[in-house]
Amino acid sequence: MAIQERPFGRWFEDFEPGDIYRHWPGKTITEYDDHLFCMITMNHHPLHTDAWFAEHDTVHGRNVVVGNLVYSVVLGMSVPDVSGSSIANLEVEQLTHKRPTFHGDTIYAETRVLSKRESETKPDRGVVTVETKGFNQRGEEVCYFRRTAMVWKRGSAPPRRRPYGDDVWT
Repeated sequence: MAIQERPFGRWFEDFEPGDIYRHWPGKTITEYDDHLFCMITMNHHPLHTDAWFAEHDTVHGRNVVVGNLVYSVVLGMSVPDVSGSSIANLEVEQLTHKRPTFHGDTIYAETRVLSKRESETKPDRGVVTVETKGFNQRGEEVCYFRRTAMVWKRGSAPPRRRPYGDDVWT
């Protein structure tokens, strides 16, 4: 019998500058997603939540998804490939919203490794900088950001444990 552990994130040694990670699956952002995010984050701007206002009093003529939701979705898509094994996200250097996202748009994302360096003070970790782009279903770039994360070196991370024993199938 084999036990399969799903990889989640990468170790410092796995990152190579120039590598590109194509995140999967995409996420269709619904009106409900947008409205809930706006209410949770206290962003009550009618551009996002009032269809009549958006139709009559905005340049797009329809609701626009709040930018922080688009960023959060794209960032979340990158976690299993980039920072799922990280110690901490250290910085978001740049965040740009290139085009609006509308209710019903599907977002996809890719990340490119820019650089990596060993920690100057702790030999069990390193620092990785990546850039991530989000695209809509038409292939148009809607979001871009660069971020830096501190990641474990292979063999240095605490083991992944579960709150039960290994004998659940015996």
